[in-house]
Amino acid sequence: MSQPVGIKDVARAAGVSVGTVSNVINRPDTVGGETRARVQSAIDRLGYVRSESARQLRAGRSRIMGLLVLDMGNPFFVDVARGAERAARDAGLGVMVCNSAQNAGEEAEYLALFAEQRVRGVLLTPTDATGRNIEAFRRHGIPFVLVDRVAEGTTECSVSVDDVAGGALAVRHLVDTGHRSIAYVSGPPGFNQVRDRRTGALNALAEAGLSPDALRELPTERLDVAAGRDAGARLLGLADRPTAVFCANDLLALGVLQAMYAAGVVVPDDLAIVGYDDIEFAAAAAVPLTSVRQPAVTMGAMAAEMLLEETAVRPATTHRHRQVVLQPELVVRRSTLNAR
Repeated sequence: MSQPVGIKDVARAAGVSVGTVSNVINRPDTVGGETRARVQSAIDRLGYVRSESARQLRAGRSRIMGLLVLDMGNPFFVDVARGAERAARDAGLGVMVCNSAQNAGEEAEYLALFAEQRVRGVLLTPTDATGRNIEAFRRHGIPFVLVDRVAEGTTECSVSVDDVAGGALAVRHLVDTGHRSIAYVSGPPGFNQVRDRRTGALNALAEAGLSPDALRELPTERLDVAAGRDAGARLLGLADRPTAVFCANDLLALGVLQAMYAAGVVVPDDLAIVGYDDIEFAAAAAVPLTSVRQPAVTMGAMAAEMLLEETAVRPATTHRHRQVVLQPELVVRRSTLNAR
């Protein structure tokens, strides 16, 4: 394997000093036109590529921010990444996207990788409910912003959506369309989002004068389509089946919809379904899903902008940690329109 071309090779080929090559690369206006052209010709001929990692080590500042999400298989997090990448690119930075796959061990490994790479900062949707991974990462002194999660018990910045309000929107809609027995396909109980959406659902029932028993929870180990199909099978096995189901995200809702379709249960005539996130597939489903929309792209962009502000070359006193909570929106589609 051939050795990579270094700055000394360029200097030798152009007949100039290493310092002159460095100036051409970093401060071209300080070098005469003829010399600059000769150095650039040598760079092009040899295929020299500047070592960005070495430059970052010298400068002590990375041009990469990390983004660690729960599940890149969920289009919601793809949209979060799009927003973050857009804001980072506008600032001349790149984004290293990693997927914890809802696994606390993998989350810890990626956070360690970010620390090793000395990234500028991290956008993080935590998996570990104990907070130990965050605490360990905090010791590295690398700034981070929580995404889709309120910064409970911490002073770091966060961007989230009011999931209590979102859960209330979903169940209030089902109650308003005549349902009095509702299932909640939730997800891993350790996730704050899952708990908050359940709290909102119970609040909506209380507003309507209904007992908390009107909400029957079906927890799942994951927040994906397969878990939704499994929850749908359990729902079909209930002797007194609810007439509607609220799912903690759209992937679960799509899985429930698949299970109902396979069993010949008509949505929404026999069972109304509401999802959460309003991913692109929600509107494109066989029965378009009513869903609680989260502004995912905006969340990613705002989180990245907070991180950029915190890591800018300015006195630290110009940045103030803040927790931004955005509001969700109910998008009504056919999966709830024919409620009994």
